[in-house]
Amino acid sequence: MEINKAERGTYRIVFIFLLAVAAAAAFYIQGRYMGADTAGVQPQAPSLTVDEQAAEIVAGMTPEEKIGQMVMMGVQGTAIDADTLKMLQEYSIGGIILFDRNMESKAQVQGFTHALQEKRAGRLPLFVAVDEEGGEVARMKQEWPPPPSARELGTQGNPALAEQWAERTGAELKEMGFNMNFAPVADLGLAPQRSYSQIPAIVSAFVQSVGKGYERENIVYTLKHFPGIGKGQMDSHVDASRINAEYSQLAAEDLQPFHTMISDMDADNYLIMVSHLTYTALDADNPASLSYQVITGLLRQKMGYQGLVITDDMEMGAVSRHYAFRELGVKAVQAGADMVLVCHAYEHEAAVYKGLLEALRNGGIKQERIDESVRRIVKMKLLHLI
Repeated sequence: MEINKAERGTYRIVFIFLLAVAAAAAFYIQGRYMGADTAGVQPQAPSLTVDEQAAEIVAGMTPEEKIGQMVMMGVQGTAIDADTLKMLQEYSIGGIILFDRNMESKAQVQGFTHALQEKRAGRLPLFVAVDEEGGEVARMKQEWPPPPSARELGTQGNPALAEQWAERTGAELKEMGFNMNFAPVADLGLAPQRSYSQIPAIVSAFVQSVGKGYERENIVYTLKHFPGIGKGQMDSHVDASRINAEYSQLAAEDLQPFHTMISDMDADNYLIMVSHLTYTALDADNPASLSYQVITGLLRQKMGYQGLVITDDMEMGAVSRHYAFRELGVKAVQAGADMVLVCHAYEHEAAVYKGLLEALRNGGIKQERIDESVRRIVKMKLLHLI
């Protein structure tokens, strides 16, 4: 049979196509099974875990950037001022907390938090936090009706309702640009109306439910105030106070909600805030926020918590009346804290930052200790903010 010119052209195209397919298959087999390298083609590196990503980021940071990530600060006004801009860009501050003085309306807060993120130094986003416990401890009440107090919810005896409120609050916080809430309170019997109950099992059930509500909205939440301030006789905003309960009593009561959360909930989703009270059975010489025995010995080693630890506000009288700000951050980090909270005056925030940086440079705090904390901070930001 005679093949015309058109058919010969068609066969030639088909033949060339089959040759190309065969060559591609051979190239793939050689590279896949014989380990051959070809120009411009490199083996695909396996994906990094979030811990490996955090370690890689920390390894590329300067000392100033690392210390900045460990400080959470309050700001003044309802828009970025010169002091805030300096703290963000020169000190690479890693977290901001807002108060009523910063909040006028949902739209204004949304704009403010966006501007703060835009003006931050580096690629890591800011933690932007607020105290929105509910009841009396709530912000911008004139514009944003607060959730019920912990005591009100606890009295109703329905943890599922508290979970719903947490989810709703988390959604509204996220809408305004917050990614962290300093709630729920895990203390027993804390006045006024700030505790779910005086009974450890009830408080445990409620803080777990509240945590689940925040997790659904991807809001980082905070258990406070470790190891429990319900037995305190003095407001730590004013001055120091000692809790003289035996360890057996603390373990059976105040520590139970924290123990339950550490056992049952993922520590990558929440922080623990440490109080400024002194617990004589744990460390008679230092407030909890500055105590290695409390933060490292009890919380990390004995109770097994490996997540983020933040101090309560360092401007509270319980510590600020007895220590200089340049040493407060150093003592807290030496004790095992990852972040130091300073809520009001820029000069105090700068002093805490400078004290930490100086301690790193002169060996008062080891590089490994700083990196340990910054890896935890970066990991949480990778998981929840990026």
